[in-house]
Amino acid sequence: MSAAAVEEPMEQLTLLEAAELISNQLVGYRVEIIGSEITVTPPPNIQHGRSLTRLMRLLFAAGLDDDDAEVFQNLGIWLPGGPSDFAVPDLAIVDAHSDDRQVEYNCYDPAIFRLVLEVTSSNFGDDLKKKPAAYASAGVPVYVIVDRTNQRVMVLTEPQDGEYRVHAVHHPGQSFALPESIGASVTLAVDDVLIAKK
Repeated sequence: MSAAAVEEPMEQLTLLEAAELISNQLVGYRVEIIGSEITVTPPPNIQHGRSLTRLMRLLFAAGLDDDDAEVFQNLGIWLPGGPSDFAVPDLAIVDAHSDDRQVEYNCYDPAIFRLVLEVTSSNFGDDLKKKPAAYASAGVPVYVIVDRTNQRVMVLTEPQDGEYRVHAVHHPGQSFALPESIGASVTLAVDDVLIAKK
């Protein structure tokens, strides 16, 4: 009679460990955990980067990024949706001097975020469906979606019970004002931030 080989059980990775493994293997890709699911976004194209650069210039010109507020690209936000949930919005306006508000995995307390903004890319469904619920649940006051696929800019405000109560949709040729709660009076033209389709 022969004895069967005994195998050691494989240790299950946590979501954060799996996300870090993926991030290390896919350098340049954005890895996030939203709704306890890992999402992976390929590197952005030039039009995506151009939208963000223009937006940052306009926000700086409006007086943001001073002693009261700071503007960042790709700053991680810790989300309340799951034990390891986090997102990395394309752009964020946060309270200034919030270095000590890091929660985990280089992500920060959602309470410091005044605005998050996403420029849609190939997985635009996440920006339009998953992320509004995630950011609203985290209490982020303003979520802006530069929707290149549908050629519009959406400004979502008044988060309550996991959803944004107010959805303002703006089209090419229009201008829109961001809520002054972000720290400055900012009016943007859709054409200044919405670059031609991907």
